Amino acid sequence: MTDSEIKSAILDMGRRARAASYALVKLSSEQKNAILAAMADELTARQDTILAANALDLERANQNGLSKAMIDRLTLDPKRLKAIADAVREVALLPDPVGEKLTDWTRPNGLHIRKVRVPIGVIGIIFESRPNVTTDAASLCFKTGNATILRGGSEAIDSNRALAAALQAGGERAGLPPDSIQLIPFTDRASVEHMAQMDQYLDLIIPRGGKGLIEKVVATARMPVIKHYDGVCHVFVNADADLDMAASIIVNAKCQKPGVCNALETVLVHEGVAARFYPQLGQRLAEAKVEIHADATALQHLGVPAIAATEEDWSTEYLDLILAVKTVSGLDEAIAHINRYGSHHTDSIITKDRAAAERFQHEVDSAVVLHNASTRFNDGGEFGFGAEIGISTDKLHARGPMGLAELCSYKYLVDGSGQVRG
Repeated sequence: MTDSEIKSAILDMGRRARAASYALVKLSSEQKNAILAAMADELTARQDTILAANALDLERANQNGLSKAMIDRLTLDPKRLKAIADAVREVALLPDPVGEKLTDWTRPNGLHIRKVRVPIGVIGIIFESRPNVTTDAASLCFKTGNATILRGGSEAIDSNRALAAALQAGGERAGLPPDSIQLIPFTDRASVEHMAQMDQYLDLIIPRGGKGLIEKVVATARMPVIKHYDGVCHVFVNADADLDMAASIIVNAKCQKPGVCNALETVLVHEGVAARFYPQLGQRLAEAKVEIHADATALQHLGVPAIAATEEDWSTEYLDLILAVKTVSGLDEAIAHINRYGSHHTDSIITKDRAAAERFQHEVDSAVVLHNASTRFNDGGEFGFGAEIGISTDKLHARGPMGLAELCSYKYLVDGSGQVRG
């Protein structure tokens, strides 16, 4: 397609999405929940078609030499597809935030003012290789009355087409307005730029993916952007930490699912426990086949093969079984390191000292700061939000896991009895 044809096609999708957004606000919560159930049923009914489409993506990924972590994120199977359909059903069970009264008050002149949640309108989601984002984004946006335009990466284009078609077809049978969920069917890079400049139709754009993608969207977008940036996540082991607990949390945070943004990338260890803790940690990481990039002190005490860390390691999101390890003098250095090298995503302290934990949680500038828990808990499902759009590293208007409430704006409803302003 030529650039002008791509632009024309995307503008047409925007016009249709805007029309759909006005139809969506008319749906009741009960209607939306019935539509979501129909979407989930259609995903299940089309299992063979969706998995066949995914097989095409996987074949292409292997031919192109994608990493094991990327291929894992791309892969669908009957179990994962069932989880995707179940996540849509779970969204139907969540309370509908649209119309929720946030606050109200009455002015001395008798005007009654209510602040209520409303849909944002039309939301564009740009993402890369995870096909489950298609269903998560579409179901959450729909539940909150937003029309959605999805632009996935080339790696998952066949899977995304199949999933989006199932959602729209199943939903329309239950009353979903046409064009409520649209997937850009081509992967030309120009589509990202045209989408980001379509401020007459898109109210918000959310990029999920690598640094290059997000920086391109931020540089070209004419509408608000909520970024889902790198996850350079830390665990700091304080001097008084329960070391068995610390080792278990570190292994879980790194290994349970290494290719995701809330996986651990750097461990900071208080120098007071370095000699005791590093042999234990080294053994646990070696058993889990984790490649360790360590500072001089850690290299001395780990007791297992490791690579000397470089400056670059402290700011690297590996998304793989690789972990950076650094020794610090204490809480001050740990906080300073995280605020300098981290991505303001997810960080955790392991300590018995509640005052130290509270200071760490207060001073670390990240969306989610944990105490004695794995970074993997920074997740919409684990927070009780159901499926999530992603984890925002911005501060406005959403930060951390984005569930239903974060996909809403608000407006003021004012009731009077004939008041005029003098």
